[in-house]
Amino acid sequence: MRFTLKVYRVDGGLSSLNIDAADVRAATADAERQGYRVISARQKRTLTLSKAPFSVELFTQELLGLLDAGLSLIETVDILGRKARKTSTHAILDTLALRLREGRSFSQSLESMPETFPALFVATVRTSERTGQLTEALRRYLAYHHQLNMVRDKVVAASVYPLLLMSVGFLVVLFLLGYVVPRFSLVYEDMGRELPFMSRILMAGGQFIVQYGWYVLVAGIATGAGAVFTFTRPGVQAAIGRTLWSIPVLGERIRLYQLARFTRTLAMLVSAGIAFVAALDMVEELLGQRALKTSLSEAARLVREGRTASDAFAATGLATEIGIRLLAVGERSGELSVALERIATLYDSEISRWVDWFTKLFEPLLMIVIGLVIGIIVVLMYLPIFELAGSLQ
Repeated sequence: MRFTLKVYRVDGGLSSLNIDAADVRAATADAERQGYRVISARQKRTLTLSKAPFSVELFTQELLGLLDAGLSLIETVDILGRKARKTSTHAILDTLALRLREGRSFSQSLESMPETFPALFVATVRTSERTGQLTEALRRYLAYHHQLNMVRDKVVAASVYPLLLMSVGFLVVLFLLGYVVPRFSLVYEDMGRELPFMSRILMAGGQFIVQYGWYVLVAGIATGAGAVFTFTRPGVQAAIGRTLWSIPVLGERIRLYQLARFTRTLAMLVSAGIAFVAALDMVEELLGQRALKTSLSEAARLVREGRTASDAFAATGLATEIGIRLLAVGERSGELSVALERIATLYDSEISRWVDWFTKLFEPLLMIVIGLVIGIIVVLMYLPIFELAGSLQ
């Protein structure tokens, strides 16, 4: 477990320290061994999603629908538990209903299962208990999820057509090499003429696929499986991430995408009544790049020292120039969560425009490349016939 300690040292003053330990006593002892005097210590809460097969978003949608129909909270949880098909989901909802019957509040019941319900959902519900507007809080949480995944869904939708185009192009090339080319090679063998160099390579490739087709298929499947296994390794994914971040244009868009998720979640936490510094600690897991995590830790330190959020974000690069200006306006007006939401929307709009531009450019280029490959194969197949016709003339 990770603990956040507020510590003091004569040469460093008051600061915050993150320590991994078995319990708070061990974390305190570790800090004291480093020469710190511990002022306070608490377990650090993160927004890491649960690995359990339970969809909080689906649960929120169903809960909202039944509450709008006029059912009470306990009745709603009971109904959802009875209709759950998965045993794990049934057990989670039964436990939640039991906590509610024991007299606990909804937020306390959710908080007792941190491995299932993220801290952001619990904070949203806790805020609604103070205002008495649970359904509005649930709608706000669903809207947050929709906005958070909007850019990702747009990227996935934009990649469907290129993937389909590449699959069809691969199948056409495979048909030409495995069926058409070998038959042309038989015709040219009967002619007894020497083929051009590139045509000979093409015919040899077609014959190889005919003779060793099954071996090629097995090798292709094994290569694909090996590639999937390799790319799912954390070390390989981290290396790929560093490579993508190093690409000037693409790296900047990935950074902007992570900042959009980070800023939107931060806005949700602040609107839920969580202190800004505590919210910064909770959203650390949303930043996938180590440099951004370091910037976040530095920004949290600056805010604890009394700097404004806009100054801290400007000093650490956690916002663009326009985002810093919007943040400063939100600080002056006292609507920090609204400003953060506007910044996230601005980032999402910029990423969406870039995805649209890239898709419109990439799809024609991909069609041209596939057309050139198929055209080259066809020209190389007919090149000996063209040469024969020229010699006859």
